[in-house]
Amino acid sequence: MSQVFDLAIIGGGVNGCGIARDAAGRGNSVFLCEMNDLASGTSSVSTKLVHGGLRYLEYYEFHLVREALIEREILWRIAPHIIRPLRFVLPHHAGLRSTWLLRLGLFLYDHIGGRKLLPPTRSVDLARDEVGKPLTPGRYRKGFEYSDCFVDDARLVVLTARDAAGRGADIRTRTRAVETRQADGLWHVTVEDTLSGEHSTIAARVLVNAGGPWVEQVLGLGAGVNTRARVRLVQGSHIVVRKLYDHDRAYIFQNSDGRIVFAIPYQDDFTLIGTTDRDYDGDPAKVKATDEEIAYLCASVSEYLAKPVKPEDVVWTYAGVRPLYDDGASEAKAATREYAFELDTPGGVPLLSVYGGKITTHRRLAEEALEKLSPYLKGTKAREGWTAKAPLPGGDMNVSAVAALTADLLRCYPFLTLAHANRLAHAYGTRAAKVLGAAKSMADLGRGFGGTLTEREVRYLISDEWACTAEDVVWRRSKLGLRMSSADIAALDEWIATQRITARPKQNAGARP
Repeated sequence: MSQVFDLAIIGGGVNGCGIARDAAGRGNSVFLCEMNDLASGTSSVSTKLVHGGLRYLEYYEFHLVREALIEREILWRIAPHIIRPLRFVLPHHAGLRSTWLLRLGLFLYDHIGGRKLLPPTRSVDLARDEVGKPLTPGRYRKGFEYSDCFVDDARLVVLTARDAAGRGADIRTRTRAVETRQADGLWHVTVEDTLSGEHSTIAARVLVNAGGPWVEQVLGLGAGVNTRARVRLVQGSHIVVRKLYDHDRAYIFQNSDGRIVFAIPYQDDFTLIGTTDRDYDGDPAKVKATDEEIAYLCASVSEYLAKPVKPEDVVWTYAGVRPLYDDGASEAKAATREYAFELDTPGGVPLLSVYGGKITTHRRLAEEALEKLSPYLKGTKAREGWTAKAPLPGGDMNVSAVAALTADLLRCYPFLTLAHANRLAHAYGTRAAKVLGAAKSMADLGRGFGGTLTEREVRYLISDEWACTAEDVVWRRSKLGLRMSSADIAALDEWIATQRITARPKQNAGARP
């Protein structure tokens, strides 16, 4: 209690970490607690896209699409190692949206967001172009190809938190908020370390509720607020199958129910298919892809592909709950993806609750949150807009430099395979050399756990990126679980448990690029 933080944040997803980064960079003292791992909820189970949301144009969400399209290239510039351009093929399906409607939508998509680096839309003859080869012969003849970006969502959250910590933020994972109360003009937040069971209390001038699907539960911890906003929980599930085609483009398929489904090249050897939209009523921590959803996704892509996808082809599934702002839409697919804030001052002490949002707009959401809190915080205007230019850790390079970085790693560490060096370059960017250190051979990297994962890398993830378990390592900070056996993962968990390494990275542990 000796320190009073300017800002306390509950929730370690992309919104909470984004606010922590921006606030710390403006000179505020920041405390953030997350009851599980960073990005362990909604933020690691997305469709892995930084995009404007083409289909939202149908719901006249022009402001949301424009803001997201602007953010798309900003995020690519500050994190080119974990974000990359991706071309999407949209086949024309006779009987669904007309060709002129698709052309109009893509024209708007190309022009309302200030696109500068990404290539524009083009028409595609699916009977002749290579992108038509995986499709059912003779059924789809016309199509369009447009640009968006792919993102490693969980790494985006972790690197955002890493940068916040490097700027002084106190980031606490496995730390559950159990009570919030007001006293002496401050928020007093009691937290429980879920690993040790120990309780402690911190004080802050401002409290931010970025609980995501748990935003209303956080309000129930004693905030004394009767919120007017409501959260709408919408389940989105994804499946992963073996690589469906050889080219590097993604597909966006229209369904007769009005929804769209993506098929995206994933982790070199796989294809990611998603997502679903269905209202969810239950514990967000227990959500999982249902047999019905798996069958729906398989049927959706099989409508277009020459070789059908079957449920038995699925090698991995994941599901999450999107905490959307409840705007009263009749169907989950039509619910707004705009974010909203509720600023309350019970007892004169400010509390900001965050509703909705998407990965693509998290940086702007953080800026708007701090704009609303500016009367209560110091320095909120001093560096306004700085996050649009400052690279995330490892991202201090040109957007086209990842291939050159891979080549540099191979020169400096000739014992690496091309696949290993490429994975490290995309995961860590210019910090990959810090992961590898002075190693002269694979033996210097310590024990191998499978899938090119080494002891040196795991130690780095624990000391610098808050990893505590094998799940943190192989399913969030990497996706190596797709290449490792269950025995490999169990062995990694056992090894981590024997090391007794704390997952409390130092605040100044080389976070700034």
